[in-house]
Amino acid sequence: MAIATEPAGETRVGARAVEVRVPASTSNLGPGFDCFGLAFQLYLTIRATRIARSRVSCRVRTIGPKENAKLPRTSENLIFRAMKYVANREGEQLPSVYLAAHNEIPISRGLGGSAAAIVGGIKLFTLLTNKQIPENRLLQYATEFEGHPDNVAAALLGGFVVTCVGPLGNVIAVKRSWPPELKIVVVSPDTRVETRLARAALPRVVNHTDAVYNLQRSALFNAALSERRFDLVWEATRDRLHQQRRQSLVPGLAEALSLPKMPGLIGLALSGAGPSVLAIVEDHSESISQTIANCFQQHGIKTSIRRLEVDTDGCRSRVLRTE
Repeated sequence: MAIATEPAGETRVGARAVEVRVPASTSNLGPGFDCFGLAFQLYLTIRATRIARSRVSCRVRTIGPKENAKLPRTSENLIFRAMKYVANREGEQLPSVYLAAHNEIPISRGLGGSAAAIVGGIKLFTLLTNKQIPENRLLQYATEFEGHPDNVAAALLGGFVVTCVGPLGNVIAVKRSWPPELKIVVVSPDTRVETRLARAALPRVVNHTDAVYNLQRSALFNAALSERRFDLVWEATRDRLHQQRRQSLVPGLAEALSLPKMPGLIGLALSGAGPSVLAIVEDHSESISQTIANCFQQHGIKTSIRRLEVDTDGCRSRVLRTE
């Protein structure tokens, strides 16, 4: 994997350089709104180097798919903003940095791109400043910055993570086993949905019946995985809190989410805030993914199909060069 090199004439010899690799993630998995997260083997890799005698606080170069070219190259970049946030929370001075990123995660497709950038930025701060921050506090900062813990917890810890926000705003995260027999297929229509717009589509108040419906299926989802009752996963991925409101944002999304059971398909849900559709499969992944893709293609929308393995490592880091 190629990572952009340091800018000539701006870094001094021996300057500290560090690197992090953060996985993509999905959230909700149907009923687990803002509390279920699952990490994937699709990564944002960032290398950070201190800049000496620079007139700017941050320079960024990102490589990967073409859409990455639109990402900010200055201090407005989300990675740097996350670094600055944790520096302020810790009462530390953030050095000027050069960020070189290789991003495999599609933007605004419901695969945790912003969560990866936030977790990556926070972790880079600890490495550049050589500051030891407990993992639970890193998760707290990431949740404060993102606004909800599901994706950032999966990006930080890896695997299937269940989260809860305590009465004082403290984040509780429990990493659980994901059955290796269950594979993930993600079908992404070639259109973006900003998270803020997807959130704006949600009702401010939910009724008691819908709340109970999701509580039952969230509990069932965990029980089905734990007891390996994969026949129950289909019902356990049903939802009444967010998917119906969001399915009108992209043509074909409603049809994809209402597909019936088919051989090998055991669960179907919106990936995060969408517009990607996530399928939990045992086999027949190719035919399943094409069936989902056809729902968008009949509206003239191209799709990308990804067959993803679950990442169990979470955010990984290393120091490339010390002072």
